[in-house]
Amino acid sequence: MADLFNTSAASEPANAPTDETQAPRPLADRLRPQVLSEVIGQGAVLGADGPLGAMLGAGALSSLILWGPPGVGKTTIARLLAQATDLHFVQISAIFTGVPDLRKVFEAARMRRGNGQGTLLFVDEIHRFNKAQQDGFLPYMEDGTILLVGATTENPSFELNAALMSRAQVIVLTRLTLADLELLTQRAERALDRALPLKAEAREALLEMADGDGRALLNLIEQVMAWKLTAPLDRESLSKRLMRRAAKYDKNGEEHYNLISALHKSVRGSDPDAALYWFARMLEGGEDPRFLARRITRMAIEDIGLADPQAQARCLEAWQIFERLGSPEGELALAGAVTYLALAPKSNAVYMAYNAARRLAKKTGSEMPPAHILNAPTTMMKEQGYGAGYAYDHDAEDGFSGQNYFPDGVKRPVLYAPPERGFERELKKRVEYFARLRSKRQGERGT
Repeated sequence: MADLFNTSAASEPANAPTDETQAPRPLADRLRPQVLSEVIGQGAVLGADGPLGAMLGAGALSSLILWGPPGVGKTTIARLLAQATDLHFVQISAIFTGVPDLRKVFEAARMRRGNGQGTLLFVDEIHRFNKAQQDGFLPYMEDGTILLVGATTENPSFELNAALMSRAQVIVLTRLTLADLELLTQRAERALDRALPLKAEAREALLEMADGDGRALLNLIEQVMAWKLTAPLDRESLSKRLMRRAAKYDKNGEEHYNLISALHKSVRGSDPDAALYWFARMLEGGEDPRFLARRITRMAIEDIGLADPQAQARCLEAWQIFERLGSPEGELALAGAVTYLALAPKSNAVYMAYNAARRLAKKTGSEMPPAHILNAPTTMMKEQGYGAGYAYDHDAEDGFSGQNYFPDGVKRPVLYAPPERGFERELKKRVEYFARLRSKRQGERGT
């Protein structure tokens, strides 16, 4: 697996072929760190005061479990730890390694130890080994035959057995921030001796696409650099090139979708006469009433929302009546629902809030929830600060603690903004009430 995050192209291994005609190496492979100080984004564990920095400073490296998302440098760190401690580096993957293979690895490590050379065994995807296979590492860890460094994207508390966990220290690696990814991008540009052909907003979009994964970013950069561009791309142009377009509807169904669009927009426009007309046109054309029932219910959710919470119930009730009565009597219930929706107060506040939440979720990628609202069912998770400082709302004045529930690195947005229409007049008052109370509570805590 390729290593990441170096400032300059890595030197070839001693046994690498020197033929100039060999296949070009991927960018992620060429940008290999030479020392731990070149690894980006993990200063909290690699710094002098961090757990790995302290171990190396004391010359006492222990077995480790590196826990973190993809593309943050787990393999890189393991390889460079072996280099920094003069241990022989052996890498295996739990996906492709069976018990006979492990026996060979352990025997080779034992012989190496007899010759005065220690072994750092790096096990990628270590959580893929079952609990019995994990037990197989224990005697070789205990007698010093191997120093185990396991890598996992899964919570070790759940995926690794207690015996293995007691013999290895868990090191938590974090996803790369946009600032980290920008540093990695600059290093790639220096190595390639060329700037990314992207405008500022497109460059930011590229970093967001990587979602905290350094390897993914380098792959994206390699793609972009391969394009023959005459001018820098903007965000929209970049998205078109790197994201698959949604498939279009079959042209044979064009009239079908034209009519459902007309019905939907007539309901949204509070025109019951036009809505009933297009509803009847579709029925006369042989449309399945069940399709109409489904789409009418969607209209209630999208265009009326909480301005009239009864609208969705009306649609579901009409749908159920149709299923009981069948056609043509049941269609009258659907016509009643269409009329109700057209005359109901309109609001897309929930719809807009949902879409904004999805955009924010994509942009912020894999940001963890704040530690104080995470459960801590294991001792290790408690030691990581999970659940510390959580305020139980029912114990607070007015049943409201005002704590932050967004990730620590995400500025609190306003997603739901109810209008003063229908029932959402009341919801607007509640939103404003809690906003004032939240500000007061956080002010009292000095946050």
